[in-house]
Amino acid sequence: MTPSPSSPSRYRRTLAALAATVCVATATGLTPARASVVEAPAADAPWVVSLGDSFISGEAGRWAGNSNEPADGWSRTDRAHDAATDESDPHRVYGASYDSGCNRSDVAEVQSLALDVRKLNLACSGATSSAVKLPEHGGQPFKGEPSQAGQLQAAVNGQPLRAVVVSIGGNDLGFSDIITDCTKEFVKPFGGSPCAPDAAKTVQERLPGVRQAAADTLADVKAALERAGHAPGSYRLVLQSYPSPLPDAARIRYPGEKYDRLTQGGCPFFDKDLTWAHDDLVPEISATLAGAAHDAGAEFLDLSRAFEGREVCATGTRQADPGNPPTGETAEWVRFVTSGVGQGQLQESLHPDSFGQQALGTCLSLQLEQDAADHRCTNTPGKGPADMALAPRP
Repeated sequence: MTPSPSSPSRYRRTLAALAATVCVATATGLTPARASVVEAPAADAPWVVSLGDSFISGEAGRWAGNSNEPADGWSRTDRAHDAATDESDPHRVYGASYDSGCNRSDVAEVQSLALDVRKLNLACSGATSSAVKLPEHGGQPFKGEPSQAGQLQAAVNGQPLRAVVVSIGGNDLGFSDIITDCTKEFVKPFGGSPCAPDAAKTVQERLPGVRQAAADTLADVKAALERAGHAPGSYRLVLQSYPSPLPDAARIRYPGEKYDRLTQGGCPFFDKDLTWAHDDLVPEISATLAGAAHDAGAEFLDLSRAFEGREVCATGTRQADPGNPPTGETAEWVRFVTSGVGQGQLQESLHPDSFGQQALGTCLSLQLEQDAADHRCTNTPGKGPADMALAPRP
């Protein structure tokens, strides 16, 4: 049931009532960062192609920040909302990919590049490494589409190519299930406890497999490109990590482990789990993926701290409301946890929103403007998605 614009409290009650079944999927008319200075690419411009999962496909790009106020397209955060008709159509943001659930947004990372290139987004929300790899190495169709490496080979055969950027590993790890378990513990009426102690053990057991899966995926991407006529060294191959969607417990706007983290903030986690996810889980995944990039001879772009201070429920950010429209300087850059009732989809939870995706596009632009090397991308406090900074990775 979708609440009427005049009943934000009804939405909060509905969300709370459905809290026990909440799970997180992995994974306004605003234009991409720096779009005003980017002209249409030349017809013979090289391609930049993105492959992988929801963090690069554009999942949650429908949203410009977060709001619990339904009027005016959730306080102008819903980019799929048509003010003239007061209706929302996610196809306005995700196009035909909304029908399959791949959710490739118009501001996905590769689409937000500020470079004179042609852009192709083959990534799909929910993809594991098997959705990218070549069929002869275990690659399988996913959501009605063939192997992404196979699609890549066909797309760039005989075409100039500047770079391929890959985001993979989170779904191989089972990040969605891990975070879902943490959420379910928080919303238990009685007996809930932090998930971190058990989840940390599970993660350590799975990380070696994630590294191998990511390295194998990159090897297949290179094989597909060689078959398409692109010799090693003639293009850039970048593996990136994931930005932390959550702050540590010291920086959350809703102190005290109360239910306002669920009903208002959309960050239903215990303090211990917040700090573990921010301080341990995301850096461990990043280090694992860095190892995979080195194994495969690819560059590595570390995004683990790209959203520092811009995470969902972080102090220093705020939700939009009728008096405070969303801006890249003040809004959260991550979609809050939602049940999928009232606004948006469940699978959009804890993914970069349109501001976050534009910021990641800036990071990738900076990476490709530099000589091939490993870098870390961070934001500039108080600035918007166009003001990201790149530095050598320690």
